[in-house]
Amino acid sequence: MTFRIRAAREDDLQHLYEMAKLTGGGFTNLPPDRRALRAKLDRSHSAFARDDAAILDELFVLILENTRTGDVRGTCQIFTMVGQRHPFYSYRIGTLSQHSEQLGRTFKAEMLSLTTDLEGSTEVGGLFLHPGERAGGLGMLLARSRYLFIRAHRARFADRILAELRGIIDETGGSPFWDGLAGRFFGMHFQDADQFNAVHGHQFIADLFPKHPIYTAMLSDNARAVIGMPHPSGRAAMRMLENEGFSFDKYIDIFDGGPTMNARTDDVRTIRDTVTSRVTAIDDDGGDAALIATGHLTEFRCCYGNVRRIDDGTVVIDRAAATALGVKPDDEVHHVGRI
Repeated sequence: MTFRIRAAREDDLQHLYEMAKLTGGGFTNLPPDRRALRAKLDRSHSAFARDDAAILDELFVLILENTRTGDVRGTCQIFTMVGQRHPFYSYRIGTLSQHSEQLGRTFKAEMLSLTTDLEGSTEVGGLFLHPGERAGGLGMLLARSRYLFIRAHRARFADRILAELRGIIDETGGSPFWDGLAGRFFGMHFQDADQFNAVHGHQFIADLFPKHPIYTAMLSDNARAVIGMPHPSGRAAMRMLENEGFSFDKYIDIFDGGPTMNARTDDVRTIRDTVTSRVTAIDDDGGDAALIATGHLTEFRCCYGNVRRIDDGTVVIDRAAATALGVKPDDEVHHVGRI
């Protein structure tokens, strides 16, 4: 395996910027803005440098690296506790039933209510894989490495975890949901609002968003049709989240209407099933395909490899994985079966 996950470094800025330009918009956690990306890297550096167990509002940025060439080919992020610096807003889809005795009719109205219900959760996001690498399970490696990192540093993360999926973006880079709802109050195009949010945060939402519930019947057909729908490029990510135990509980993104998935942290499949073992030997005599991780904070590494369990509870891993991870006999690894 020539790819591994590692902690982001200061010199990754240019790599992140080049990837951000490929996202196509609507990707708040990876804006094509050097200053915003530098701020993310600085924040991540501070999180990796802190070595106590308190849960704070922090960001960890991880990098997918080709160990043979040194090229950076993907990235992902973990926010330890959202909604601490700024409110974490979502729309909650609800229903109001009303009955008229005179008409003999019951009417059920779907409504969107602005809420901060998900504040305090851990968030996994910012996952981007270079278009030239979208094969060989590297997207899955990026996604699941976050859970292995959480498992290895469990005290630093909340008991609930969420993931926001990008919503529907049209061929012009606009958002039907934004145009049908928020755009009417802000007088801003979706791309401008999305970029402003990525760089400056959510406070302008608190200042200008309508606080009363919105009846979806009053929205345009185009806006209603995309509520809770992931972008076509995010459908595979939604399936991966569902396989991990995440579910859609009717929370959506306030910008593009994309679904917010959530789960109890300890119930996430990868976190629940990961095993920690001591390495007793390194060889290429076979084993089960797995994700293998090791290291604390800045020394965290994760890659695909083969794990062979021994009766005494130790494991043998293959040479390529041991090299990518910098692991030797008697070191400790976290491992979980490859799906």
